[in-house]
Amino acid sequence: MKQDQTIPFYAPDGRSLGFRTLEAAKRLVAGGYVRASYGRRKEVRALWLLKDDGSNPVETHVQAGTRYSFREALDSGLHCWKFRPLANRDRACFLRPVLDCVRQ
Repeated sequence: MKQDQTIPFYAPDGRSLGFRTLEAAKRLVAGGYVRASYGRRKEVRALWLLKDDGSNPVETHVQAGTRYSFREALDSGLHCWKFRPLANRDRACFLRPVLDCVRQ
């Protein structure tokens, strides 16, 4: 990696906070202020600011929730998306943006 290369710097929610030099990135990681993402060749790829409680900013697992769509295998060997029908209580959440656009 070049010494004058800049490293992207991100907030815990994924917003960009600009770029830092490689030397500044190493100081921030050594001080424990940020977590670094590393590439295959062990080079620093990105810096992540820690959350307010000091925990890891990058989630290791996706938040669990109701899956409304999933891949279905067809008899022909192809795949398509199958959609789960929405309950009445869920339908309002999904249709509200559409109805707002139609009214304008």
